[in-house]
Amino acid sequence: MAIERRGVLFVVSAPSGAGKTTLCKELVTSVTGVHPSISCTTRTPRPGEVHGQDYYFVDEQVFQAMAERNDFAESARVYGHFYGTPRQALMDMLEKGLDVLLEIDTQGAMQIKKKFSDGVYIYILPPSIDALRARLIQRGDAPEEIQRRMQKARQEILNYREYDYIVRNEDLKQASQELQAIVHAERTRMKRVDINWLEQNFIADPTTT
Repeated sequence: MAIERRGVLFVVSAPSGAGKTTLCKELVTSVTGVHPSISCTTRTPRPGEVHGQDYYFVDEQVFQAMAERNDFAESARVYGHFYGTPRQALMDMLEKGLDVLLEIDTQGAMQIKKKFSDGVYIYILPPSIDALRARLIQRGDAPEEIQRRMQKARQEILNYREYDYIVRNEDLKQASQELQAIVHAERTRMKRVDINWLEQNFIADPTTT
């Protein structure tokens, strides 16, 4: 008899420049059965990004029509662009027993938490606020953009208490191992065990069946 379970929703947030995207990509390639949720966005693709793989890139008119139909589990405006998580695709994966990785900002994560209280909420932090600024400078962001992102980062970090786990990304390999360990641990928590399967296979008296 196969074990029946609902998929686990893993929600990962971080300030811009903390390494969230790199860690999430490593998680998907390293841990079997973790499926990324693909969001919609109105921003233009960055070099190397693929429509339908990294994001669904849509224009603002299409996005607003989807929002009016209540197609999003959450949506937010971030740095002048709209982002949203398609509701039906997310629900379908969880109902099929698939574990889903949702990489979103704090604003979206708090919306998701109101609807998916049993999700696992993980916040990625840089080693320090100075290290975060250095990373933004290193990747070539404009000075005014760095200032805007640093201000937003300080505001977002205040929400750390809303998350279940904190991963400090000082060493990428160690941070990746910690993130993977969280996934493995959450998959085996008692509340996610199929109790009917457990009792039938290990507790029920076989002579009475």
